[in-house]
Amino acid sequence: MKIVIIPATYNEKGNIERLITILETEVFPKLKNHDMYILVADDNSPDGTADEVKKLMKKWANIGISSGIRNGLGAAYIRGMTYAVEKLGADVMFEIDADLQHDPHKIPEFIKKIEQGYDMVIGNRYSDGGSIPENWPLIRKIFSIAANLFVRTVFTKFSVHDWTGGYRALKKEVFLKEKPRLTNFRGYIFQISFLHKAVRDGFKIGEVPFHFSDRTLGSSKIAPLGYILDVVEYVVISRIKELIFGKFGKFLVVGGLGFVINAGLYEALVRNTNLPLAVSNLIAAQFAIFSNFNFNNAWTFKTQKANSIFSYFRKMIGFFTTSNIGVILIQSGIIQLGDVLYGEKYYRIYFLIGTFFLLIWNFTMYSKIIWKKKT
Repeated sequence: MKIVIIPATYNEKGNIERLITILETEVFPKLKNHDMYILVADDNSPDGTADEVKKLMKKWANIGISSGIRNGLGAAYIRGMTYAVEKLGADVMFEIDADLQHDPHKIPEFIKKIEQGYDMVIGNRYSDGGSIPENWPLIRKIFSIAANLFVRTVFTKFSVHDWTGGYRALKKEVFLKEKPRLTNFRGYIFQISFLHKAVRDGFKIGEVPFHFSDRTLGSSKIAPLGYILDVVEYVVISRIKELIFGKFGKFLVVGGLGFVINAGLYEALVRNTNLPLAVSNLIAAQFAIFSNFNFNNAWTFKTQKANSIFSYFRKMIGFFTTSNIGVILIQSGIIQLGDVLYGEKYYRIYFLIGTFFLLIWNFTMYSKIIWKKKT
């Protein structure tokens, strides 16, 4: 594979020579089966970082530089990755800090994960085998852990342990897929947004634990307060959009139609027959289930919809089965319990309470079983 290591730099003259030397003399010799290349994405550093790189280019032929105006970390990586794909024919690209906070000796482990079929591999500081610097002040450690936990919790993607780090390897297909939606994220929020979009699009994410080191030369470019606000804004707004315009929002619209059908027939049966409340609800629910299945299949879960007659009926049987388990045990069960305890006069309240808990059951079953994403 053609593998391009991309350090994004701004005033890293004191670090870039050390990083490149380690890569060339200690890391690349272990990767003889791959075509390794270093592309420095430099933002016109005034300290002479580019000049230092050009000196090293005379010593090693597999080094290049992509220079541009300073417009944030994300813009530098997008520029570098675009060059790597279009000009160098990269199959895999690495994001790595030039200040040696990301241990370059871990690169072979990232590549091994890529070879195992992962689309993106992230360096993980927060699980077994990974760590943050011991000499950090307690408040900084708490902030680092809490910020990452905040992102994991809001996105409800606990299988990804390190959302805020910048040590990553990714296939070119991931970059080409996500690039059009990343151009607005030029600063450090680029890291979270890139990973978030890759996860949403179903790319396979792997992890490599590593010990995050404190920089010894130069200064950090990140502004803590601004970064915190950017993270909160991006994560919260993205999650709200997902809930409103994503599958769950569509599920609520379809469910709303099903609710009207269910409630209307339930009301009619209660008023015009002598059937028990739970039985009336069970009958009405079958019409709502049929409506919900067809709209969910065509719209909510259209990327996993049934594309053949066999698949359609197989999914429908599964849908009716899981739905009726919920209707009988949850919705009708609550209606029956309410009828026994308080009588028939509150039948609408029993129905509403049962429907609320049924909603949670249904979305879980439909997402995890009926229209489960193929891996």
